[in-house]
Order: sequence, then structure tokens, then C-alpha cells
Amino acid sequence: MTSLTDSERVALANTALYEAMEQGDHGAMSRLWLDDPDTEVSCVHPGWPVLRGRGEVLRSYALIMANTDYIQFFLTDVEVSIMSDTAMVTCTENILSGAPAEEEGQLGPLVGQLVVATNAFRRTEDGWKVWAHHGSPVLAEQDENNAAAEPEGPDDDPDQLLP
Repeated sequence: MTSLTDSERVALANTALYEAMEQGDHGAMSRLWLDDPDTEVSCVHPGWPVLRGRGEVLRSYALIMANTDYIQFFLTDVEVSIMSDTAMVTCTENILSGAPAEEEGQLGPLVGQLVVATNAFRRTEDGWKVWAHHGSPVLAEQDENNAAAEPEGPDDDPDQLLP
């Protein structure tokens, strides 16, 4: 049996972060985040302000888990970079989640979303731990047919610029 490389260990820690979210497992989420009094963790969920400190970050995940009936992540474009005891993972989160149900006891419609994420990890005695997470929504690409129908503004045509 071959031992895992650091890159493979970081990739597994990154996957575990998303699996904890999918399973609504706050205990697992808590074990994945860095717990070092000398190092402050931070998190930016899409559309949220920066959250600083382990307590605030873990409360945000508890809130999301409590208010999400269903969520699944399909990670693509995963890239792992390591320098010494710090690792960075960039990826695209292809998210499928359940919207609020119209009737109690029913599942709501499924909603898809794309988020690009950067997750920073620190090596500890207990393995690689999440130090920071930053997720930004990917804006929908404009349809080329609609783009052609849109009128150009003065900023789009250099001939229309004022002298």
C-alpha cells in the first residue's frame, strides 16, 4: 500500500468539507476547520460579508445546514497548490439544492448554482485543516444572440467617444 502525497491528502480534506455540508454533519464540519488560538479562520459565503473567527464561521455553517433541505456539490476544475505547511484549493462548486417547498412535507424544486471557491488549508498534527473558504457566485453568461440585439453604448464604440 502506498502512502498518500500531500496533494492527495489536501484533496481529500477538501472533499470532506463538501461531504460534511451535504450530510448536514456539523460535528464533521467542526473537526475539519483549524482550531488554533493563534490563527484566525475566515469564511466568505456567496453574498455574505467576511466571517472571522472559528465560532462565527461554524455558526454560519450550522445556519446554512438548518435551513437547507437538500444540497449536493459536484466539484470541477479542482486544483491543489502546496507551499510548505499551507495549501490552496481552487474549484468550481456545481451546486444542486432544494428550494423551499410550497407545501409542508414536500420537497421544493431543485435549484442549480455555480460558485468558484478558494479553500486554504494549514498542515497540523491532525492533518490538513481548513483555514479559509471564499466562494463567489458565477454570473450567468450572456446569450450571444441577446448580446447582438443589445444596442451599443458610447463606451462600446471608440468612434463615439467624446474628444
